[in-house]
Amino acid sequence: MIDPIFLAEAAINGTMLGGILALLALGLNLIFGVIDIVWIAYVDLVMVCMYVLYFLVQVYGWPFWLGALATVAFGAVLGVGVHLLIISPILASPPVNQLLATGGLLFFLQSFATFLWTADHKSVRFALPSWELGGIFFPATRLIPFAISIVAVIGLYVFLTRTYMGTAIRAVSQDREAMALMGASPQRIYLVTSAVGGLMAGLAGALLTFQYSVHPFFGNQFGPLTFMICVLGGLGNMVGAFVASFVMSEIISIAGVVWSTEMGYVIAFVVFIVMMFVRPGGILTRRS
Repeated sequence: MIDPIFLAEAAINGTMLGGILALLALGLNLIFGVIDIVWIAYVDLVMVCMYVLYFLVQVYGWPFWLGALATVAFGAVLGVGVHLLIISPILASPPVNQLLATGGLLFFLQSFATFLWTADHKSVRFALPSWELGGIFFPATRLIPFAISIVAVIGLYVFLTRTYMGTAIRAVSQDREAMALMGASPQRIYLVTSAVGGLMAGLAGALLTFQYSVHPFFGNQFGPLTFMICVLGGLGNMVGAFVASFVMSEIISIAGVVWSTEMGYVIAFVVFIVMMFVRPGGILTRRS
C-alpha cells in the first residue's frame, strides 16, 4: 500500500513539472500554428540555452538572474537565426523536406555540442531552501520554475490577445488569408513568432537548470514528450497544449511513484495512443 502522502507529493510535483512542459509545448505549438512547420530540434535549442546559462553562471561568475535574462534573450536571437538560416529557405518545400531540415539541425546541435563540451553532464549549483507542509516537501527548485512558467504563460496569453502583433499571429494561425486582409507582413509575423518561440525555449532552458543537468542529448529526454503533448493537445491548439502538458506530467509523476519512472513514460505513451484513436484532433476537439 502506497502512502497517500507520497501520491499527493507526486501529484504536486507533476503539476510543477507541467508548468515547464507547458512552456515547451506552447512555444513549439505557436511556431507550428503560424509557420506550419514542426521544429523537431526545438528542445535541442533549449539544450543550447542551458549550456549558455551554465557557462555564464558557473564559468564566468554571472549572477543567476542576469545569466537567465541573457539566456532568454539568446533564445529569442537563436529562434530568429534558425528561421532565417533554415526555415525561411524551405517554407515552400514539401513537408518531408522541412522535417529533414529540422531533423538535420537536431543531429547537428547534438554532435556539435558533444564536440565542444563532451557528453559530460553539467549543472548549475543552487543553494535554495525547501519547505515542508503536512509531510509534503516543497523545494524552491520546483516552486520557483513553476511560478515563473505560469507567469510566462499568462504573459504569452496577454501578448496574443492584447497586442496588434499578437492578434496578427492568432489570425494567421486560424486563417492565413486573414493576414492579407489585416495588411500584415508575412515575413515579419514569421520572424516575431520565431523570436517568441525561441524566447520561450530560452526561458524553459533557464528554468530546467533548477532541476536538471545539461548534456548534448538532453533533447532526447524532453523532445519526444514535448512533441507528444503538442499532438495530444492538437497541433496549433494553444489551450489544448497547455491542458495536455499537465495531463501527461501528472501521469508520469504519479505512475513513477506507483511503479517506476520508466513505467510512467510507458503509461503516458499508451494514453497518447488511445487518445489519438478517440480524439485524433486533440483532447479538446469536439467529436462530430
